[in-house]
Amino acid sequence: MPWISESKTRDAAELAIGYLLILVAEWFPNPAAQRFLFWFTLGWVIVTTILAKPDARTLGLRPSNARSVWIVPAIVLLGAVSVWIASQLHTLHDFSIGTLVGRVRGYLVWSLLQQFMLQDYFLLRLLRLMPAKAAAVAAAAILFASAHIPNPVLMIGTLLWGIAACVLFLRYRDLYSLGVAHCLLGICIAFTVPAHIHHGMRVGLGYRQYRPRVERTHFSQMDQMVSTEAWVIADAVNRCSARQARP
Repeated sequence: MPWISESKTRDAAELAIGYLLILVAEWFPNPAAQRFLFWFTLGWVIVTTILAKPDARTLGLRPSNARSVWIVPAIVLLGAVSVWIASQLHTLHDFSIGTLVGRVRGYLVWSLLQQFMLQDYFLLRLLRLMPAKAAAVAAAAILFASAHIPNPVLMIGTLLWGIAACVLFLRYRDLYSLGVAHCLLGICIAFTVPAHIHHGMRVGLGYRQYRPRVERTHFSQMDQMVSTEAWVIADAVNRCSARQARP
């Protein structure tokens, strides 16, 4: 039918534009322009999603049952095991409970936004474009991982999490649990993997420009903001307000 063909063309165009905007924001060399591109990309994702007129249940904003409650405890257990292993390997970063709580609180917002982009923007469109759910899940995970080039730690981590998150989303439609799980996983990687390996959790141009820091970098630098978890490593405990903790 013509309307189906038109809808698929729109979905494909929106996917391409959204993905291109993400890459441009990550690799653009001007920090001020990066900031604008970040917010423009986020606005594009939100507006085009709203214009598609999905219901809250489809977006995972209104979970219909409590079957997904096991996700967060499972991630907490995985994180505890990872912290113990890192402590044995002497790769665990020093941190206090206050520092950890402060970073989780700020990073949670960004994690929820990332899950919104992965599930509600990319996955839902790919489900309409691809011949099978498995193909849509694989494509969404690959796009998610490739957006973290050239960081090998995050590329592997986001590929695996992208697959798991998409499968869990299709089963439970619970964006909140996935956002919390994403937050905990990012914090776990930040504290257990040496910074010289994950380059401060940066992606794109920020990864290539990374230099070990001996003093605090200004929290609003865009090379941190546009990375997946770069600002988790920033000295969030010293931020002036909660607003600065959000990208």
